[in-house]
Amino acid sequence: MTTINYQQLADDLDGIKMSTLAKVGQKDANYIRSIVRKQRLCEIGGRILLMLGFIQPLLWVAGVLLLALAKILDNMEIGHNVMHGQYDWMNDKQLNSKTYEWDIACDGQSWNRVHNFEHHTYTNIIGKDRDFGYGLLRLSNDFKWRLKNTWQFITYLNLSVLFQWGVSYHELAGERVFIGKKKPNRKGAVAHSTLKKRFFSKGARQLIKDYVLFPLLAGSLFLWVLSGNLLANLIRNLWTSTIIFCGHFTEQTHTFYEQDCENESQGQWYYRQALGSSNIKGARWFHILTGHLSFQIEHHLFPDIPSSRYQEIAPQVQAALQKQGIAYNTGGFFHQYTSVLKRIFRYSFK
Repeated sequence: MTTINYQQLADDLDGIKMSTLAKVGQKDANYIRSIVRKQRLCEIGGRILLMLGFIQPLLWVAGVLLLALAKILDNMEIGHNVMHGQYDWMNDKQLNSKTYEWDIACDGQSWNRVHNFEHHTYTNIIGKDRDFGYGLLRLSNDFKWRLKNTWQFITYLNLSVLFQWGVSYHELAGERVFIGKKKPNRKGAVAHSTLKKRFFSKGARQLIKDYVLFPLLAGSLFLWVLSGNLLANLIRNLWTSTIIFCGHFTEQTHTFYEQDCENESQGQWYYRQALGSSNIKGARWFHILTGHLSFQIEHHLFPDIPSSRYQEIAPQVQAALQKQGIAYNTGGFFHQYTSVLKRIFRYSFK
């Protein structure tokens, strides 16, 4: 068994990070601004084509796909990465992690607290990382089996269909805002009244925009636009859920215990991030549509590096991990997704 030299691992990965950050500049700014322009054109084009569906149904189908593409780009390659602070160095108020708000039901500030801090700090630590199973799915023997786990594949399907709402409700569920025994106030915790206000406010804005405002603007084409928006949101939800599950819950991803992660060195933290993540192989367009979360290992190691750099550094990261005998979990989309489904079914039973 290979003994891991955590200091060497930290030195190697730190070196990759520093050399990559030194290259970040105008090329990266041009890239993200180009993606923003393409996203806006897709949204405008999609909404126009939805209203032309009465002339030719195929135009409506094209509108749905273009609008879904716009929402995927907004959520994955733009919103997710901007809110990680990957482009704060640009000093562009439209691309700032503190102020950016995305086209999804989840409030950006809530996502920053739960995902950026909690998940990326305590990745796959049982009892600390609420993203592991999202409180709904049993995905390891670390959790006691309950009868509801028998039908957790149905729960998974429902979560995927309503994924933006699951992400939106995630923090409130963890804080027992609506149901369950109320948790004692933690230092620095956001008041329940504030969480509820932001949850309902952001959710209402999304519902009104997609299912009231734009359909009403379409006049007699109300139902064409309403159904198109509904389907575009469904496609976006299914896509984002599938990519995120493939990056976090394949059979090879590891879990960790809180007591084993106390006083972690930088190298040990890198080790946990690598083993708690999975990559997906694919073409460049595929990586863009995943927000480059197809390089989930690189993202968990370096969440603040512009995502378009992950493909460039992936071979270096793989070499550094393999040098220490650490598995680099990667595979094609269907292989990784099948692995996720196997894990869900496996832990459905005792």
